[in-house]
Amino acid sequence: MQLALQIAAYVIGLPLGLMIMAVLLRGQWKQYPFVFAYVLGDFLTSVLEIQPGLQYEGATPQAKQSFALLYWWDERVMQVLVFLLVISLIYRAAAHLKTRHILLLGVVCGILLFAGITLLIYYTPGIATGRWITPWLRNLNFCAAILDLGLWALLIGAKRKDFRLLMVSGALGIQFTGGAIGQAVRQLSHSSVQVTGYFISLSNLVCLYIFWQAFRTPSPPADPRTAAQPPLGQIHSE
Repeated sequence: MQLALQIAAYVIGLPLGLMIMAVLLRGQWKQYPFVFAYVLGDFLTSVLEIQPGLQYEGATPQAKQSFALLYWWDERVMQVLVFLLVISLIYRAAAHLKTRHILLLGVVCGILLFAGITLLIYYTPGIATGRWITPWLRNLNFCAAILDLGLWALLIGAKRKDFRLLMVSGALGIQFTGGAIGQAVRQLSHSSVQVTGYFISLSNLVCLYIFWQAFRTPSPPADPRTAAQPPLGQIHSE
């Protein structure tokens, strides 16, 4: 049963990732570079985990340890991409605010401070990585969910609604909430690792599906009030 669910997650998730990247490569990746980077990172880390993940039950202790090391490094990479994605979307959603550069600086500093403090709280040398990184990732997912709520509030408060951004924000909210709940339950009971893993995977698949639905439709005409705003990666100093 476990193997069948793993295979199903790969069979559904990998094609979804490819479809999203294919849609974005038609031109929208220039407007949403960090969405593309996030989906690409999710696709590549999933591919790297297929072979050791499917063979985990019958693997040697050394192979299991190698897979655990790969898995936790993949999680760290994806967490960085998640925050870069959320920051870029907040910057885009705050195009109508004169103080958006200050807002962006505050968000970045807040993320770094929160991540650093929680890392110092949970990191303990000499223990298994999963014992300290699980609560750390839980808190980072909770932080990302709070930022996503702020993004949602910006989008709702804007005079001109960007429904694509609203869909992306909603999809991320589902994933962050699923990740935070899954990591929290996993921390309470080690026996729930498999069940919470399925729950986290399901929230990720739902997020990818909504991404695909959001970007598969043509872009609406550009708003002349925001068309001149550069993407996050092209900010120039004044």
